Amino acid sequence: MDDTYRFDVVVVGAGIIGLAVAENLSHIYERILVVDKESTCGQHTSSRNSEVIHSGIYYRHGSLKASLCLEGNELLYQFLEKYNLPHKKCGKLIVANEGNVDELLDLYKKGQSNGIEKLSLVEKSEILELEPSVNATMAIMVPSAGIVDSHSLMKKLEYLALQNDTIILYNTELLNINKKNSDYVLEFKDEGYKVKTKIVINAAGLWSDKISELMGIKEANYETRYCKGEYFKTRRYKNMNFLIYPLPDLYSLGIHTKMSLDGAISFGPNAYFVDEIDYNLDDTNKSDFVDSIQQYMDIGEEDLYRDYTGIRPKLLNQSDFIIKNEVDHGYKNFINLIGIESPGLTSCLAIAKYIREIIQ
Repeated sequence: MDDTYRFDVVVVGAGIIGLAVAENLSHIYERILVVDKESTCGQHTSSRNSEVIHSGIYYRHGSLKASLCLEGNELLYQFLEKYNLPHKKCGKLIVANEGNVDELLDLYKKGQSNGIEKLSLVEKSEILELEPSVNATMAIMVPSAGIVDSHSLMKKLEYLALQNDTIILYNTELLNINKKNSDYVLEFKDEGYKVKTKIVINAAGLWSDKISELMGIKEANYETRYCKGEYFKTRRYKNMNFLIYPLPDLYSLGIHTKMSLDGAISFGPNAYFVDEIDYNLDDTNKSDFVDSIQQYMDIGEEDLYRDYTGIRPKLLNQSDFIIKNEVDHGYKNFINLIGIESPGLTSCLAIAKYIREIIQ
């Protein structure tokens, strides 16, 4: 008996990216399989983030992050409105004080070069009118930023993919991939069957570099590390009008406000490397949060309490997404997505469209 099953496409990973890719490709391919080692969708980076819809202001002009975020912002709002999914186009203020106004102006110019519409600079008096709790000399107003319920978004993408006869298998861990002639043969841990396909999409998030290595693809610029971020809640502030961001630092966009759809406010994330996936949170870094937040809002340690943590795959040797059909390695239609951190959520529908276009 042949225990090998044939599919047109296999997507490894059922986070926001894997689900968006599966939904997109389900309109043109008949047999799609999505596998994930967890018990349900988006258990890691996709559900442990700030749930922000980004504009694309931060990223190098011409980069995948810049282009896919800009396109993804528009596509995502259209999708959320079409299906009446919970979200809010609240806008963002990126703030600076006297010592870093020049850096803010450079970021403003970058946003303009990236084609972000309706950006504007606002002075201290207007900032106080817009958000009275914020202390800043100048800010960039980013109207296209917003917030979204990432779980509702993932569930809708999952539902739509399933409606188009996509098969999604949870608790299914990929063990090995082999290339045999023009096919990829995938084997799974603790399973008695194999899957054969001509197209593999590696959307495994925190494990994407490991999946790439199963094919012998281990480039220096593919190396990632786990970058952990913490969030602390506050009861002192609620129902703010805008997201408030400081200027970005080397590894993150800085400790900013996180706004929930019910008006609750948290702060985060910080960023530091860890060797293991551990979502525990203690108060070790609370004083650092206070120091960072006090640059633009009044806060004390007594105002903060633990919320949650997330971990993102941080590329060590480059700042852009890696989204590549590995033809150069002899693996046509083995498509790697590595280092998909922020703005991955915003870009998910644009990434799915991009992948559809690079399949040969």
